[in-house]
Amino acid sequence: MKTGARLPAWLTKPMTNPAATRLVRETLKSHRLNTVCEEARCPNRVDCFSRGTATFMILGDRCTRDCGFCAVSHASPLPVDPVEPDEVASAATTLGLDFVVVTSVTRDDLPDGGAAHFAATIRAIRGANARAGIEVLVPDFGGLPGPIETVLAAAPDVFGHNVETVERLYPAVRKGARYERSLDVLSHAAASTSGALVKSALMLGMGETREELRRVLADVLAAGVDIIYLGQYLRPSAEHHPVARFVTPGEFDELASECLSMGFRWASAGPFIRSSYRAHEAVAALGKRRPALLDSAQGKEPA
Repeated sequence: MKTGARLPAWLTKPMTNPAATRLVRETLKSHRLNTVCEEARCPNRVDCFSRGTATFMILGDRCTRDCGFCAVSHASPLPVDPVEPDEVASAATTLGLDFVVVTSVTRDDLPDGGAAHFAATIRAIRGANARAGIEVLVPDFGGLPGPIETVLAAAPDVFGHNVETVERLYPAVRKGARYERSLDVLSHAAASTSGALVKSALMLGMGETREELRRVLADVLAAGVDIIYLGQYLRPSAEHHPVARFVTPGEFDELASECLSMGFRWASAGPFIRSSYRAHEAVAALGKRRPALLDSAQGKEPA
């Protein structure tokens, strides 16, 4: 299917709960918070807001990188807001969230890439609701291990970092990022003793081949990733990377099965799948800690 073609029928979604959507928007506005839902023009934002949930985007709304697929603003960032962690926790409480997903812009201007701010946000959410599940989706922190450890030390239930696409497309799609660096971030998290589930995601339809996709999936699995998400890339504007094709729902179903056969513990694949979409489902199925940590905690040797 050509890039300029009309969206296929399976890429449309209705809004189901205007009242819940209004509450989410009002809560975010009152706490002066950003969401990746709005800033990245996510196609699921109406759906998620209708269900009373959102993915918080901390560290401002200006990214220091300019990825070819992303609608988040690329500009000189503003100073970090020290009260933002508490505002996220308060908003999550107002919305009644029992699973909170937090991501950020990339902040290459900060010595730790914003890792301490991530950790403070995790602690604030836990302070407001000790039972809440917490997933973080972090940038690559310039490949530095210290910031990764800072985030993991705050004990998120899921540590996510998206590979986004195949290695060949990195120069065009992920300027400033490196494929091997992203794999190193995932490997470092998987090798830690934090117990966090490790997650990554890719967007399809950017021009990758099936063989390239198989390779990146194998690389991500070898890095120790537990949870993999695959979704359809949708071009935010004419200035962004073009859509090469629309992957059918049937092909996404096949890919999900293939990922599970490869050894991933959880796989979600579909046209609307994004790394934070219905993120709670994997934790509900797998639990909040990796098996080796559970076995260790129970005095058993890991299998």
